[in-house]
Amino acid sequence: MNFDNLEVLSPAGSFESLRAAVDYGADAVYLGGQSFGMRAGPENFTYDSLKAAVELAHSKGVKVYLTCNTLPRNNEISHFRQFMEEANDCGVDAVIVADLGLLSLVKEYCPDMEVHMSTQTGIVNYVTARELYNMGVKRVVVARELSLEEIAEIRAKTPAELDIEAFVHGAMCVSFSGRCLLSQYLVNRDANRGECAQPCRWSYSLMEETRKGEYYPIAEDTDGTYILNAKDLCMIDYLAQVAEAGVTSFKIEGRAKSSYYVSVVTNAYRMAVDSLKHGAELPDWVREEVFKISHRPYCTGFFFGHPKDCQYYPSSGYIREYDVVAIVDECKGGYIYCTQRNKFCKEDEVEILAPGKKFDTFKISELLNEDGEPIESANHAMMKLMIPCEKGYPANSIIRIKK
Repeated sequence: MNFDNLEVLSPAGSFESLRAAVDYGADAVYLGGQSFGMRAGPENFTYDSLKAAVELAHSKGVKVYLTCNTLPRNNEISHFRQFMEEANDCGVDAVIVADLGLLSLVKEYCPDMEVHMSTQTGIVNYVTARELYNMGVKRVVVARELSLEEIAEIRAKTPAELDIEAFVHGAMCVSFSGRCLLSQYLVNRDANRGECAQPCRWSYSLMEETRKGEYYPIAEDTDGTYILNAKDLCMIDYLAQVAEAGVTSFKIEGRAKSSYYVSVVTNAYRMAVDSLKHGAELPDWVREEVFKISHRPYCTGFFFGHPKDCQYYPSSGYIREYDVVAIVDECKGGYIYCTQRNKFCKEDEVEILAPGKKFDTFKISELLNEDGEPIESANHAMMKLMIPCEKGYPANSIIRIKK
């Protein structure tokens, strides 16, 4: 099979994350504006910052997809024309839509705009995918509930010009394709309009009195259990199978995640896709990278059938084994010039991760402040530092330390 057309699609919840995605090998990014996006929490993009983001991405050959995948109410529809006209003016490459009404308005307001139908649409069969194509959709983001066999059948029974995109990494939602009412019911924050409070991560005790003998795995203590808490998705070992099923865009979840997460995961999937293209085995160090971010226990979702072990009951917390301690600004004259992000000290052993390369392990034999004065620790947020080092690293390389 030819893997040359595969796309690594990365999240960008802020300009910093966008730069990270671009630097670390994304073919495309998806991001949100100030409205109509499914992530209200991140910084998101104003008109001016969106225009700048598109210019930066396009200068590096990276495409930009704008999310307008909420389920808008009547009072929001009148604002959509301006949203689309601004998106079109900024030069975004496509918009991601979940609502059929918005799809019709995109076609009316910006007839040449490429449209991707969101996973929120709930696309689970080839009839729906084919009809969306007939309505002018260029790409479908299939529901997360599909197996590889079901995706392959959609691919076989839809026009070849219709792209198929699927999530391959990141947090998973307990509800069907992200359509959840828990948050609105419990705290009046509508998940379908980007305001999810993630109540699926809370601790619960569950009992259904009419179903005698059917026991859920409830913890035997007064704290209950995290019965709705899903593990994170990770398909880095199975990208060949996903591609063979007909998926050409590998989507990474995480617009609410840090730029460090975006850097590391984008880099790992970039390297994994490049390994596929060259017929090479996935290096162990690439596989290990996805464990060096903040994550929940991993699983493979619905790709291989019913996900019998995709819930994680003991805790909703993250596994965090590494801290970012600095970001490289530049290297010159035998020094790394960097900006501190977390405390670290002289004599610490760190890893330095540059785009497209295996990390280097490096012991900090000397640490200097921006005036060149020796210091024992970097303990002030965002302080400028100098570290003697013979090897050079590009700007935005990551310096991290194992906890």
